[in-house]
Amino acid sequence: MKVLLADEKHLRHAELLLAAIPSLDVAGSDDPDELRALAAERPIWLGSPERVVELLQAGFAPHWVQSSWAGITPLLAAGLPRNYRLTRAVGIFGQVMAEYMLTYILAHERQLLSRLASQVERQWDARMPSSLAGRRVLVVGAGDIGQSVARFLAPFGVELRGIAREPRALEPFSQVLGMDALAEQAAWADYLINLLPDTPATRDVYDAALFARMQPEALFINAGRGVAVVDADLVASLQAGHLAGAVIDVCREEPLPPAHPFWTAPRLLLTGHSSAPTLPELLVGLFLDNLARFQAGEPLRGEVEFQRGY
Repeated sequence: MKVLLADEKHLRHAELLLAAIPSLDVAGSDDPDELRALAAERPIWLGSPERVVELLQAGFAPHWVQSSWAGITPLLAAGLPRNYRLTRAVGIFGQVMAEYMLTYILAHERQLLSRLASQVERQWDARMPSSLAGRRVLVVGAGDIGQSVARFLAPFGVELRGIAREPRALEPFSQVLGMDALAEQAAWADYLINLLPDTPATRDVYDAALFARMQPEALFINAGRGVAVVDADLVASLQAGHLAGAVIDVCREEPLPPAHPFWTAPRLLLTGHSSAPTLPELLVGLFLDNLARFQAGEPLRGEVEFQRGY
């Protein structure tokens, strides 16, 4: 079995793959010409969408591609072939994303950044914080990652609700409602966490009307996709005091241009698309599981329906 590694971590991936299956024929490169030469004879690819796109545009035709990203938007661009099987990275981001959410939710609850500002100004800050117990958390995008985030938050005694494409029962949420309930539930939440994928139905979801429904004490966290947020509306809401703050990990354009208003918006923290790094050990574990399924003709974990977009 010949496998192409089209990712910046290809050397580490090769090491892990060969440790698991010494007979596996794996190869990768950081040189575009060499990568194209390797792609010509390898039907199975493990790699990042940005590098896979370049190979698809060059006319190479894989049988199956395992993306190293949870998001596969670049591979859905018009004009790219769709006559291959595509799987996205699933089941490997839950804990790191939950750790990210806990970091900034606890920092907000404990007023960490304002206390740092007070220290810089040599002002004694003796305000008493609240507790997460009883706080209302809305996870928008209650899929694999969203459910894992909720499990890590549950021991803190928060009330958890989710938003998904369709309502359903899902632990540990008390309720999971459909997208049509988002505005109503946004008004309920103390913390609104966006984890929605990038699809036509999830773009510009967070606009002025929705931010106006949120509580002025609420924190908005976006670690889903930047296109879900109308940037100007978020900035205006923060400037008007309609939100306690925002933590933004993903933006419409990355890196964020120097003139973008997010840089100077009040109470907005940028975290540079760092919420859920891909850990090589977990990615290779997923790939090996899917490789066995692929060889056995079984369903693949995280297989993408191109028409649906995820």
